[in-house]
Amino acid sequence: MSAHEAINFADKLALIAEHWSPRVIAELNDYQFKLVKLKGEFVWHNHADTDEAFIVLHGELRIELPDGTVTLQAGEMTVVPAGVEHKPIAEQEASVLLIEPRGVVNTGEASSDLTAENDVWI
Repeated sequence: MSAHEAINFADKLALIAEHWSPRVIAELNDYQFKLVKLKGEFVWHNHADTDEAFIVLHGELRIELPDGTVTLQAGEMTVVPAGVEHKPIAEQEASVLLIEPRGVVNTGEASSDLTAENDVWI
């Protein structure tokens, strides 16, 4: 891809078949922009050294936190601070743009069969 080419979220999302498997679409310095389709419940986890941004493109995403819940609709975002345990849940399929540093594992330190291969580009 050319450095000056538009990245179309819908086109990239159409290439993703599985849930909970983030795919990198761009980098900005040491940060990656990842698209992911979510459905069902994820695992409780945290990212000890970094914040994580969730931007909902389609659908609804609920993020359970130790002190409450954040519910995001399409066009909304939240940032989960470093070290805060969280559990994303999507009752119906949701499409989300994640922004996080390169090398962040989707399940943090938690051991899970939902741990995705890292740094996969589409």
